[in-house]
Amino acid sequence: MNDRQLMLDVVALARLAGEAILPFWRADVAVTSKADDSPVTAADLAAHRVIVDGLRALAPQIPVLSEEDCEIPLTIRQGWQRWWLVDPLDGTKEFIAGSEEFTVNIAMVENGEVVFGVVAMPTNGYCYFGGCALGAWKVELDKEARMIQVRNGPPPDGCFTVVASRRHSSLDQDALLAGLSSVVGELELASIGSSLKFCMLAEGKADFYPRLAPTCQWDTAAAQGVLEGAGGTVVNMLGERLTYSPVANNLNPYFLAFPHGFGWERLIRR
Repeated sequence: MNDRQLMLDVVALARLAGEAILPFWRADVAVTSKADDSPVTAADLAAHRVIVDGLRALAPQIPVLSEEDCEIPLTIRQGWQRWWLVDPLDGTKEFIAGSEEFTVNIAMVENGEVVFGVVAMPTNGYCYFGGCALGAWKVELDKEARMIQVRNGPPPDGCFTVVASRRHSSLDQDALLAGLSSVVGELELASIGSSLKFCMLAEGKADFYPRLAPTCQWDTAAAQGVLEGAGGTVVNMLGERLTYSPVANNLNPYFLAFPHGFGWERLIRR
């Protein structure tokens, strides 16, 4: 099975996982805490089961690393060449709060690089999918998929839009944004949850997404695939493509996401 067909099959699977989540949404679902104090609900676990069963049916030879099953020894994961990286419910805090801004994230990784990613929104039927060598699309419920592309050139209204998290910032990030403002002028800040920050860039609705606070690999891989397919890039603070080689704590370095040609170097305060 080629990667494009596999990606389309994963789109259908992500939607099934979303259907497993929705009965728990705004239903006073019980919340428990994991070892790292992050929340987990029955919705996370229901989506996890749908995704893992579905991926094993599609490609039984490809291993799966999911946020809800991540205690796989590093010595085993270091031997993986091609593997799935999954967040069954990205934005659990938003989900618990009753927000619509949570997603199902499924990425294919090969030799540490994202091949493609799928980001589905259960509440409205939107689904974003793409990969660096495949292009990127957005599909809405009962509509044909349409190709999406990052914004090329200056913003149409002259206002540079930065997407950020409602819940996570840092002094480093505040300093970076102050430096950016000195270069491009006043910034418009768009706050949105989960992987949708990458997707806003991918469909040309924003210009820049900095993350100078902790994230896990399953938080970003799928949406990075979408953004790269749409003509964007995600780099660490050295300007290198964000990659997903197995690491013990599953954490990403700080990163910047933007359209190609953005000129990230001007943002690094030395």
